[in-house]
Amino acid sequence: MSGRGLAARAPARSSLAAMLEARSVAVVGASARPGSFGNQLLAQLLQGGYRGAVHAVNPRYREVLGLPCHPSLAEAPGPVDLAVLAVPNAALEAQLAAAAAGGVPAAVIFASCQDPVPPPAGEPSLAERLRRIALDAGMAVCGGNGMGFFNLEHSLRVCGYPEPAGLPCGPVAVVSHSGSVFSALLHNDRGLRFNLVVSAGMELVTTAAAYLDHALELPSTRVVALFLETVREPAAFRAALAEAAARGVHVVALKVGRGQAAGQMVAAHSGALAGEDGAYQALFDAYGVARVRSLDELADTCELLTAGRRAFPGGLAAIHDSGGERAHLMDLAEELGVPLARLSEATRARLAAVLEPGLPAANPLDAWGTGNDADEIFAACTRALLDDPDTGALAIALDLTTEPTPETSWTGLAIQAAAATAKPVAVVGNLASAVDRADAARLRAAGVPVLEGTATGLAALGHLLARRDFLAHPPPVAATAPASPPAEPPAGAATAAVRARWRERLADPRPLGEVEALAMLADWGVPVVAAEEAASLDAAVAAAGRVGWPVALKTAATGVRHKSGVGGVRLGLAGPEQLAAAYADLAGRLGPRVVVATMAAGGVELAIGVVRDPQFGPLVMVAAGGVLVEVLRDRRFALPPVDARTARATLDRLGVRPLLDGAGASGSPADLDAVAGAVVALSALAVDLGDRLVAVDVNPLVAGPAGCVAVDALVMRAPA
Repeated sequence: MSGRGLAARAPARSSLAAMLEARSVAVVGASARPGSFGNQLLAQLLQGGYRGAVHAVNPRYREVLGLPCHPSLAEAPGPVDLAVLAVPNAALEAQLAAAAAGGVPAAVIFASCQDPVPPPAGEPSLAERLRRIALDAGMAVCGGNGMGFFNLEHSLRVCGYPEPAGLPCGPVAVVSHSGSVFSALLHNDRGLRFNLVVSAGMELVTTAAAYLDHALELPSTRVVALFLETVREPAAFRAALAEAAARGVHVVALKVGRGQAAGQMVAAHSGALAGEDGAYQALFDAYGVARVRSLDELADTCELLTAGRRAFPGGLAAIHDSGGERAHLMDLAEELGVPLARLSEATRARLAAVLEPGLPAANPLDAWGTGNDADEIFAACTRALLDDPDTGALAIALDLTTEPTPETSWTGLAIQAAAATAKPVAVVGNLASAVDRADAARLRAAGVPVLEGTATGLAALGHLLARRDFLAHPPPVAATAPASPPAEPPAGAATAAVRARWRERLADPRPLGEVEALAMLADWGVPVVAAEEAASLDAAVAAAGRVGWPVALKTAATGVRHKSGVGGVRLGLAGPEQLAAAYADLAGRLGPRVVVATMAAGGVELAIGVVRDPQFGPLVMVAAGGVLVEVLRDRRFALPPVDARTARATLDRLGVRPLLDGAGASGSPADLDAVAGAVVALSALAVDLGDRLVAVDVNPLVAGPAGCVAVDALVMRAPA
């Protein structure tokens, strides 16, 4: 029976399932030459315990590794689910076409898919021709330029490179754009176990979104680890992350290329700042993805999350046998934003009762002293820390070298501590290269995660605490499947008539000036200063009388987007004489058109905005404002819709956040609820109008004790 016959019998089975759970595999390019790619691939498939049918295909041989070898794919006996193309670029097109003609639903391509010389202008490249063959046939394709995949639940190892034998199944699925990362994770010696590991390569047809979807369907998947260079199907990827959030499956992502522009830069501050990585940061925040910065942090985070314990309310408690390493952890906790547990007086008293003199009863805790009675002291201190109501998780931070003395057993203490509580307990080895493998294996066998490095381990624990908070209060976008802008925009702060009017205005090619931009913001509930446009001194003086003295005078010259950069702003004009002098200067240099606006009360200058990312759509920005918006680059992004809790959390992540509590010159705290309300209102505007916008800048948004107000605004409409 042909592969086409198999497809006819099982129409409901997807091409991706046919690939990753193949019931029969044809290795095209199987080789009898030891050490060759085709030989290693076939050997790994056979030695891995795969129970499906395996067909060797190569006209040069009659037998390879004990299997009959067939001249062509069409002559392979029985149906074929997966064609593994272990052939060079020159043979790819013909072999993929043969698989498509035979009704094979899936293929794996290892070669680079590059033409030996560029095709003539207007002619498709090899990669484009391969993509068209697969799409026309409805085939799933892994690669090209990848290393294949392992489905360890099915003992299906499709890889021509040497990987460890006897890999056990586990709860972690991996999708990687890097073949080396794929291999490195398979070679880990810390006990990370996988059900599915995919080297996606260049994603000719099948993308990370599809692999993530498949991994979520596996009952064994508890954590998905992603190594991403880009996202090629943004809507499908967002939908997969939303599904992971709904299922409670942890997603850990290492996105590389953070310093590169993520899309076309725009003149708005929000666009320039978002281009550095704002879209991915907002995307991962919205769906509770743990974003890591290194492979070691990824491994630590996966190990901690697969342990299965959810953090309790509160922060992290840590116990050490070193004052210096305790201080090191405190520095890193501040740098990484990991909250530490605030111990109660009762807990401090319990600690003080057992600690040696001179050791402070504090968190993090150095419990070593002289080392006398270390086991008893550490056990009592560990119990006290775990019993504290503000301890959400406990780190036992040790070098985890071979036990220091026969009487001291850190591994035993850690195992006992974990067994006596439902709170997460992890051992943090301060130096990865000093971790004793036997002790680590004993801990892991008892269900105690071993995190290999102070920085990466602490970051992993931070992700655990953040995951708790996400599950308790997921942002509204987490449950929202992404879609194209709806014909009827969802309800927000503006009425349907207002939305329709502004959508019509944004379809008009005329640029929006500052006064019109402020009016748009006001229609969505963002507080704005009173402002009018004028084209003469008399008109400017009259406008000042209406908006109220003192006033700010700003150029309204066409094409000037950042007025302060051209000396186009004069502030605090108290009367007609000052206004006349300022107007003469601006009109002489920049033209007669100006904006007259009431002066805002003093406060902290922030910037908020909207920018449309080419992949993920509108983003809402909050940032340090004024002239420092691009100097400090202190900003965070969020996917709309944004609720008040998410807005507050986004503000809390800014470096200038202490200024809002009164740390500045005024000493008076700003009205954070008002600032969050402005962000929520701008988010509603982004939902309603985002498809008609390139960017919106509100800079500055002045926040003070009495509220906040938008002082200046820039709106850049999308081309028709």
